[in-house]
This record gives sequence, structure tokens and C-alpha cells, in this order.
Amino acid sequence: MSAPSNLRTPWLPKLVIAPGFALSFVFIYGFMAWNGYLSLTGSRLLPNYELQGLDQYVALFHNERFHVALTNMAVFGGLFIAGAMGLGLLLAILLDQKVRAEGVLRTVYLYPMAISFIVTGTAWKWMLNPGLGLERTVQQWGWESFSFGWLVDPDKAIYCIAIAGVWQAAGFVMALFLAALRGIDDAIIKAAQVDGATLPRIYLRIIVPSLRPVFFSTLMVVSHLAIKSFDLVMALTAGGPGYATDLPATFMYAMAFTRGQIGLGAASATVMLATIAAIVVPYLYSELRSKR
Repeated sequence: MSAPSNLRTPWLPKLVIAPGFALSFVFIYGFMAWNGYLSLTGSRLLPNYELQGLDQYVALFHNERFHVALTNMAVFGGLFIAGAMGLGLLLAILLDQKVRAEGVLRTVYLYPMAISFIVTGTAWKWMLNPGLGLERTVQQWGWESFSFGWLVDPDKAIYCIAIAGVWQAAGFVMALFLAALRGIDDAIIKAAQVDGATLPRIYLRIIVPSLRPVFFSTLMVVSHLAIKSFDLVMALTAGGPGYATDLPATFMYAMAFTRGQIGLGAASATVMLATIAAIVVPYLYSELRSKR
């Protein structure tokens, strides 16, 4: 009875995972390929499979709204990545000091990441609304001249999205850095202290530089979150005022599903995919190369 069982062993695991692999391949990579094909057609309200070359990409990069989305992506991405990583590292260093109630603080800091971006955007929309949130509250406390209307200011609304994004992602970054800090040998810190180094200098010159691999991994994850940001923007500003807070993801949605320009939206999605691939592929290559 054992012989047939041994014969089944090599191919049975492959048979079990084959359906899931096939579905994933079709619904992920298959739709990526289909989207890329549509970006080369003149599709509008419905898919049109007649190839037209790179016309959609030419129209995309001549579209003023897409230029605004790219500019916003640069502003939001820079603030989001730098803010989340900087604040996350600071929180991790503070918790690494073995403070009291560390478990409670760690949970409080990490909790925002458990909330969906839709909830985060809605909550911050209430808080930053001039008629409901921070501005009105401060005015009711007696500072009637206080004004904070960034959410309705086309030049500043993008910063509100960055603030909300940093608030949500910083706890996740903190968890990654804290895990790395806990893996460092305490003997290194004690030896540096014996040599007369202060704690800030130890972290700045010894501990933080040793976290370079974690920095790189965290940068990849946070950059990926920034590029594909959609629900946070839709919940907080819906791309407004006007399209002042459009990002490539919201631009793609607007073109493909509300403006009836499927080909242009597909071209935008392909550009986003290429941007993410340009970030992720070198990281995967370096990881595989280091393991070899």
C-alpha cells in the first residue's frame, strides 16, 4: 500500500496548487496583457481590438490632466515616503528604549494600518473640513481668526492626502524597523557606550547604517503604496478641488470608467505598471542574486 502513496507524492502537491496558480495567472497576468493590448487600440466606451499603435500614449503625455497627476504623484510620493519612513524610524527608536506599556504603544501606532484607506480618508476628510473639523473646533475654543482650509485649497489639498497617508503607514514602517532593531546585538551598544559614545551618536553612526537592507525593503513597499494610491484620494478629495489632487490611479479610473476613454485609461494603467515594475524588479533581482 505504501508504494502507490510514494508514487503519488511527487505530483500530488503540484496538482493541488495547479488550479490556484492557473486562476492567478489568468486573472493577474492575463488581464495585465489584455490591458496592455487595449492601450494600443482606440477603445472608448467599449473595447475595440483594432490596433492603432502608440496613439494613446502620445495623447496621454499631451494630456494636461495627466501632467497634473504626475506632478501630484511626485509631491505626494516624496512626502509620503519620506514622512512614513522618517516617522516610522523615530517611533521604532523610541520604542526600542524598553519604555513602559510598550505593547500598548506598539498597538496604538500600528492600529491605523489595520484600517482601510477608505476609512482613513473619510475620517481625515471630517477632521480637515473647514466647517466640521479642526478649523471649527479651534474657533469654538475662542480663536475665531484661526483658519485651516487646506482641504478646499487647490494648491494645498495634496498635502492633506500626504498627511493622512503618513498617519496610516508610519505604524507599519515602525513595525519593520522595530523588528530589525530588536535583532541587533546589545553588546554593540554597550561597547560603544564604554568608548564614550552617546546614545544618539550610537544610533546615528552605528545602528541606523546597519539597517540598510531594511531601509531598502521598506522603501520598496512604501513606494508601491504611493504609486497605486487610489481609495485614500477618492475618500478624502475625490481628486478635487477640480482635479487638483489627481494621481495616476484616479486619472486612470476617471478616463476608463467615467469619461469613456478606455484606451487612454489603459495606457495610464500600463505606465503605472511599468513604474512599479521599475521599482520592484531590481529589488527582486538583488534579493535573488544575494541568495545565490
